[in-house]
Amino acid sequence: MVLLRDSPTGLETWLAYRPGSSPLGVLAFPGGSLDASDDDPIGWLGPSPQQWADHMGTADVGLARRHVVGAIRELFEETGLLLAGPDMSGTVEATSTPEWMRARLAVAEQERSLAQILDKRGLLLRTDLLKSLVNWRTPDFAHRRFDTRYFAATVPMGQQPSLLDGRGVWGRWVNAGTVIGGRGTTALGDEVGQENTVGLPLGQLLVPGSEIMLEKMAAANGCIAYLSYKRKAHVYQPALVEEDGHLMLEVEAAKTTPGEPQRER
Repeated sequence: MVLLRDSPTGLETWLAYRPGSSPLGVLAFPGGSLDASDDDPIGWLGPSPQQWADHMGTADVGLARRHVVGAIRELFEETGLLLAGPDMSGTVEATSTPEWMRARLAVAEQERSLAQILDKRGLLLRTDLLKSLVNWRTPDFAHRRFDTRYFAATVPMGQQPSLLDGRGVWGRWVNAGTVIGGRGTTALGDEVGQENTVGLPLGQLLVPGSEIMLEKMAAANGCIAYLSYKRKAHVYQPALVEEDGHLMLEVEAAKTTPGEPQRER
């Protein structure tokens, strides 16, 4: 889940530290794996699962639904932001209370499902507040393989992101332009202050997909421009190539004009 907000100096997004050896990066956007409870019946507002499948370029409607629910659930677990409301005219507010933190922990520890949390409070998923971005897959040579869907959202009114009690180590809003501008330095990794971040440049903290998305954010003229950009459904999968004796990851981007697809390294 790519969280976005405007600032006087450009687009900002929320990054957090991931303990352990996450294949999605030492620093990453909020997110995680799909859960069996993501298939549970749940109150739904916004585009239908079939419409989401069309947006995401998949014929598997059930999988598309699962990704949408999983994205909203992971966002709630990791940041406390909840894309839900009683109807299409509003969203829940003040989700930073101790009661909501207990609910987050219950969902994170699989003691309760997101559907149960919402049903108890008369809330429905606001899937209209979600935007499908891209589909990244790990390279063929990776020992751990992931098929990852990225979504974007802005912060609902009356809510603020926070770390999960007992689990969060570091997380904050970062300016995309500043992060990309300092990619050759170790400033961000040093700030996080963990053994596997100190002294490392951006490329060793983020997976390629996240770094490329930060580049796009840095170049965007605000949240509306970034979210309204027309994206084609496309699978991005880096391949290992050799150029002048150096190994690189090459990514074939979606075609935007007739001719050869764009490649980034």
